[in-house]
Amino acid sequence: MFKNYNMNQVVLPMDVEMKLQENDIAYSVHELVESIPDEDFSCFMRDTGC
Repeated sequence: MFKNYNMNQVVLPMDVEMKLQENDIAYSVHELVESIPDEDFSCFMRDTGC
């Protein structure tokens, strides 16, 4: 099931002491996911419900 997400969304409570390093794998995963064309998700889109 396809869900929109935003890498920059704020989730509270936020622990300001924990920050990702520039070489963290989360950034690589994010870049990989963002490199997938939107058209590849069209077969998962529905007009009703989740």
